[in-house]
Amino acid sequence: MNDLIKNKLAILPDEPGCYIMKDRQGTIIYVGKAKKLKNRVRSYFNGSHDGKTARLVSEIEDFEYMVTTSELEALILELNLIKLHDPKYNIRLTDDKTYPYIKITNEKYPRIITTRKIKKDKARYFGPYPNAFAANETRKMLDRIYPLRKCAQLPSQVCLYYHMGQCLAPCVKDIDKKVYDEMIEDISKFLNGGYEEVKKDLEVKMLEAAEKLEFERAKELRDQIAHIETVMQKQKIISDDLSNRDVFGYAVEKGWMCVQVFFVRQGKLIERDVSIFPVYRDPEDEFLTFVGRFYESPQHLKPKEIFIPHTIDGTLLEQVLDVKVMTPKRGQKKELVEMATKNAQIAIHEKFQLIERQEERTIGACEALGDALNISTPLRIEAFDNSHMHGADPVSAMVVFIDGKPAKKEYRKYKTKEAAKHDDYGAMEEVIRRRYIRVLKEHLPLPDLIIVDGGKGQMEVARSVLQNELGLVIPIAGLAKDEKHNTSQLLFGDPPVSVDMKRTSDGFYLLQRIQDEVHRFAITFLRQQHQTNAIQSVLDHIEGIGPKRKQQLLKHFGSVKKVREASIDQLMEAGMPKAQATNIFQYFQNEALKKQ
Repeated sequence: MNDLIKNKLAILPDEPGCYIMKDRQGTIIYVGKAKKLKNRVRSYFNGSHDGKTARLVSEIEDFEYMVTTSELEALILELNLIKLHDPKYNIRLTDDKTYPYIKITNEKYPRIITTRKIKKDKARYFGPYPNAFAANETRKMLDRIYPLRKCAQLPSQVCLYYHMGQCLAPCVKDIDKKVYDEMIEDISKFLNGGYEEVKKDLEVKMLEAAEKLEFERAKELRDQIAHIETVMQKQKIISDDLSNRDVFGYAVEKGWMCVQVFFVRQGKLIERDVSIFPVYRDPEDEFLTFVGRFYESPQHLKPKEIFIPHTIDGTLLEQVLDVKVMTPKRGQKKELVEMATKNAQIAIHEKFQLIERQEERTIGACEALGDALNISTPLRIEAFDNSHMHGADPVSAMVVFIDGKPAKKEYRKYKTKEAAKHDDYGAMEEVIRRRYIRVLKEHLPLPDLIIVDGGKGQMEVARSVLQNELGLVIPIAGLAKDEKHNTSQLLFGDPPVSVDMKRTSDGFYLLQRIQDEVHRFAITFLRQQHQTNAIQSVLDHIEGIGPKRKQQLLKHFGSVKKVREASIDQLMEAGMPKAQATNIFQYFQNEALKKQ
């Protein structure tokens, strides 16, 4: 704990608010809320913590806080700050999983469709459904009962659906808006649990049709009733009432939390969501933040009500989410929460060993590497490699590893512009300069460690650029390879010396992964460049083929060989006009004849 933090801890107010933790680069790494700022923030720096919290605290170099007038205001502020800054130690909710919904479109003549995308388009959405098949079966059933529009675009004449009684033909008839409004209300009632009432109405109509000797109509209504029973009764009813609700349960083990969310629709458990993440404060507070953020995703529509464990005070959530939040204490509703909680306990127990092993191979490996080099744990590592094809097409590449895992969105490719073709040191100097000038200009995060593929020479040119030109002091390591091109030696220091690391350690394994990854990335880019240049150099001699058409051919065929083998028709399919396609074909035909 530094002096700045000690001084700030001494003057913390005894009021509700939010606190913001920052690392040595001033990056916000965690945001939390507190009923009493003084007690909560001090708790991070007093006493011992488990591995995850200890790691967070070890990175804190400064903190800020904002006082609020109430716990509710603190929760709202926390949710907004997390959304704004996306700190790395806060819960990261992903939208990778999508669910099927039924949608009634917001059009003059509405349609019923299934979708996985929820938009702010004033349409009505119902779900989620357990799978696309269930959603489509329900939609088809509703299409048979309610004659809404079926066509995506209005045709110029009536279609088969009109003759089947499943459409009112708004394409040729002027249908009163009230007719559609009534149907939409009936469908909404049906999808919100009122299908029994709809079924009874259909049974009355079926009997009336039979009494009037309208047997075809009676048979059609009977089939609709049977279809409702088949579709709506496939899933087991787990709640006597038919309300739409989300049921939350959670479990905590060794500093990790699992939250399970059961989606109950029309009294049926149709889907669940599982999240596992580390916790850095009271589990109850972490749980409240999770639920508050859960509905920020467009994939998670707010239900009529939410169930949470009775140990949690749902008052704040109710105000933040504007949804009824209940903490059932007995009966069937309590059993639902207990079922979600039990599933959370099972999931976290089963996953924990895998999580621990992953930690050893990622952040644990970073810690081991930091210990070996006697530097702060290098949680952000940037590695560089140069490559060329016998002196031609020189390129460089950079990969980034964060917390021991590749951050592929931050990888960068470089075409060397200034260095001579065979000058490996010059290429390294150029790329290091370009990378960190941009980092400084755009205020990007600096790495905790830079790794260059090579030995003392590459390390020295990198250090010279960083320290002498840019005024940056960043640890630099070099990775040398043996004759079999395997990682053999870790170099570090000024002057560089070999650092002994056990070959079977997680730290050494991390170095191997980094070196292999940056080499793979550089070689892939080199091949792409070589292929592009090869195609461009060959096509330079063909009349009517400029840079754009060269790129077009490369994108379509992928190699010079395939362009050579292409017929005129295939070249035209690649977007070439007939004249240019003929020129290309004849050029390669003539080239082949010369070689004979």
